[in-house]
Amino acid sequence: MPRRERRKYTPEFKARTVKMVLEEGKSRAQVAKDLDLTRSALEAWMRQSRTDAGQGPSGALTTGEKEELAQLRREVRQLRMEREILKNAAAFFAKEST
Repeated sequence: MPRRERRKYTPEFKARTVKMVLEEGKSRAQVAKDLDLTRSALEAWMRQSRTDAGQGPSGALTTGEKEELAQLRREVRQLRMEREILKNAAAFFAKEST
């Protein structure tokens, strides 16, 4: 059986799905089946929802913290690339002046 193509879901869709389980009392299995989701995806959304509400395990990152971490990692990657370019340019010009 071929693997299912990876799908992306909006934060609003995830929030509504979690709400169906928490507030409407529907079972996780039924919600996953009705919305054609994997149970593991729904479980991950439930865990993240608890963490965002301050009820997750200690040390777990909230959605906002994960976004900030991703942004900071992009910035670090960009800065390292720029530093490498400047280092190469300095070496080039130092060689040229001698």
